[in-house]
Amino acid sequence: MGHQLNIKSEEAYRLASELAALKGESLTEAVTASLRERLARERRLADREARAARIEALTRDIPARLAPGTTSASHDELCGPDGLPT
Repeated sequence: MGHQLNIKSEEAYRLASELAALKGESLTEAVTASLRERLARERRLADREARAARIEALTRDIPARLAPGTTSASHDELCGPDGLPT
């Protein structure tokens, strides 16, 4: 047998039991699926936030690149392999 997890919250146990019964799963299957789904959702959120921060940082740099007196560079010189400014 693997590691064990003891749920000490009546509400958590009730919710897990209700979900397991609704889905026709064991408590372990219900909890594992729920944790897997939430972890995937949180990872997607973290990825979106990281991309948004990168885009925000890139957009702050645009005025400097377009300032008078700057030399014009080609798209390839300004952009990385993903097509976004570097």
